[in-house]
Amino acid sequence: MATTLHIGTQGWNYSAWAGVFYPDGTRAADFLPTYARAFATVEVDSTFYAVPPSTTVRGWYDRTPANFIFALKFPQTVTHEARLRDVDGTIDIFFDRARELREKLGPVLVQLGPDFGPEELPALVDFVPRVPRDIRVAIEFRARGWMTPGVLAFLRDYGIAVALVDGSWIPRRWMIELLARPTAAFHYIRWMGPNRFLVDHSRIQVDRTPELRKWVGAIEFVPDSVTDIYGYMSNYFAGHAPRSARDLQEMLGQESIDPDMLGEQMRLL
Repeated sequence: MATTLHIGTQGWNYSAWAGVFYPDGTRAADFLPTYARAFATVEVDSTFYAVPPSTTVRGWYDRTPANFIFALKFPQTVTHEARLRDVDGTIDIFFDRARELREKLGPVLVQLGPDFGPEELPALVDFVPRVPRDIRVAIEFRARGWMTPGVLAFLRDYGIAVALVDGSWIPRRWMIELLARPTAAFHYIRWMGPNRFLVDHSRIQVDRTPELRKWVGAIEFVPDSVTDIYGYMSNYFAGHAPRSARDLQEMLGQESIDPDMLGEQMRLL
């Protein structure tokens, strides 16, 4: 397929990964550059809680390889508190800060709350035109009522992707079907899992192979108009996101990096 696949995890700063994914003795400050030896992209969760300082963004840039890509979650102050009604210019501030990643900036994920239903359509209609056209943006709906032809057509007019989520709030079948009906030149996929009961993030505890096979079967036939697919695993999907991401890479025919190789690289350094 001509589409470029970018597979990673939702975040990198997990102490439970130490000694399992990260080599023994890896300092927390070295988690990101070590992670970047195994995966070429990551979804940043911390930006959901606050707009990061420039020094933080530049640090991410400097500590990762040239081909690395960051996907940033949009601040909850706009999505959950202001409900897309920007009252203090956070929208412009955030996108300006995101641009400091330069060529390493991937999509921005606008995650809406489960109580943000179709009755909030006026807020969405006001927000979408404010999204800068030079940055890829995906919107995650957690209410089923948003999945209508009219909403999809509206997002397509602005090149905004629908975040396709394997979770409990919208049927997986609906999400997989949307792979064939893109609203942007890229797809953004999040493997979340049905709930958050998996609290041990050091190992796989649920076999999600059947679910991943369904996704892989559909990914192989996305339209040619989709140039990139960004996909991110949660620890809650099967228990240990790095292993789930490697499983997916292997199903898709991509090279995966065994954690033991990260240890060898550390020793060579």
